[in-house]
Amino acid sequence: MDEVDFLVIGSGSGLDVANAAANRGQSVAVVEKGPLGGTCLNRGCIPSKMLLYHADVLETIERADEFHIEADVADVEFSEIVREVNEEVHTDSESIRDGLRSSNAHDLYEGEGRFVDERTVEIASGADEGAQIRAETILIAAGTRPAVPDIGGIEAVEYLTSTEALQLETPPDHLVIVGGGYIAAELGHFFGTFGSDVTIIGRRPNLLPEADEEIAEAFTERYAERFTVHTGHAATAVSEDNGTVTVEAHPYEYGPDGGVSDEASVTVTGDELLVAAGRTPNTDRLNLDAAGIETDDRGFVETDEHLRTTADGVWALGDVVGEYLLKHSANHEAQAVARNLFGDELEAVDYTAMPFAVFSSPEVAGVGAREEELRDAGREYATRTYRYDQTARGSAMKADGFLKAIIDLDGRILGCHVIGPEASDLIQEVVVVMKAGSGTVRDIRESVHIHPALSEVVQRGFSGQFHRGNSGHSH
Repeated sequence: MDEVDFLVIGSGSGLDVANAAANRGQSVAVVEKGPLGGTCLNRGCIPSKMLLYHADVLETIERADEFHIEADVADVEFSEIVREVNEEVHTDSESIRDGLRSSNAHDLYEGEGRFVDERTVEIASGADEGAQIRAETILIAAGTRPAVPDIGGIEAVEYLTSTEALQLETPPDHLVIVGGGYIAAELGHFFGTFGSDVTIIGRRPNLLPEADEEIAEAFTERYAERFTVHTGHAATAVSEDNGTVTVEAHPYEYGPDGGVSDEASVTVTGDELLVAAGRTPNTDRLNLDAAGIETDDRGFVETDEHLRTTADGVWALGDVVGEYLLKHSANHEAQAVARNLFGDELEAVDYTAMPFAVFSSPEVAGVGAREEELRDAGREYATRTYRYDQTARGSAMKADGFLKAIIDLDGRILGCHVIGPEASDLIQEVVVVMKAGSGTVRDIRESVHIHPALSEVVQRGFSGQFHRGNSGHSH
């Protein structure tokens, strides 16, 4: 049995903590069953956003006539786009692998790790199968994988998850997507821009149900103009015949007393089916019971505010804890774990102002409270919406979008939600104010904003007249 000071299961953001341990002279073991670099690099945000940028370029060219510019796309080498992105991802992953292999401070164990007891992990399969590693401190950063809902006939159908979709070298003629979240939105945009007919089936009343309701409604309307959208429907059965996939979906009432309705169903056919119905944690593959590590009712690792699990000396971070399934959240948690392991005293991980972004078209981003949350909680608040085209830059771009600011009655920022070009960049100013500034509208109003830049959408969105929630009074 090998013995080390620190062991991490997973090679995504957990590597940041492993490197911090190595820099302090600790012996480190890294256990990884797949390509090095974790979900984000290999199967998630890096390849998807690289591919999506190609779609954005094509969409920009196709909009040229709106600006009295005549432009034609002579050819699209779709397979080359996909190959180039995946080759770059593979190169980066191999670079991490080579770095760990050549390191005197790290030992890399390639294979699926499972707990034998509270401090011991065994490689159950893979290149290093049979190896056992005992560690003083263990970090679980094993991530998630695509969830596959219980749909009749799904086991007999060849379907795509986001993993396979990112490697597809020919766009489908008609792509059917089951799921209405950010993965469905982004991949719908990607394949739709490159010529696929796209049909989206989502259970919730709107696409992007985790976004502010007003933003989600506007986004759903925009997507309904581009694609065939069946919101409020659950896929109940799927079949395949001679390369044609057929999906049956029934109306769905979301909520504790809701479920599938017996009302008339819709039937959709296509040549590819993409299942984009969320993520499931990899905890079921870790034999956590052997270490006394508890999970919640969704299967995510239970942690305290410091990211310690229920087993002494075992920590967890990233998607596997289920707090925010976002790479920047995992990086933030890695910083917190490193501070707590190697600092003088424990600090609770601070999720204040954790933003999200969806790199679709239109782009969506948000931070803080959603209006419906405040309304349901009976909180006092005020809102203001401001359209892109009310700024000089937004007008020049012919941008269709808006920012929604939410504050309390003392001017403290409670949330901000954006739909439109560069939403992921515009939200960052609000994040900084909420996290590192006074947290009030004063920081935005009193800061000089470049004119005429798109950032004026933020400045003006937080200036002027706000309207009280539920009352119609101004503030």
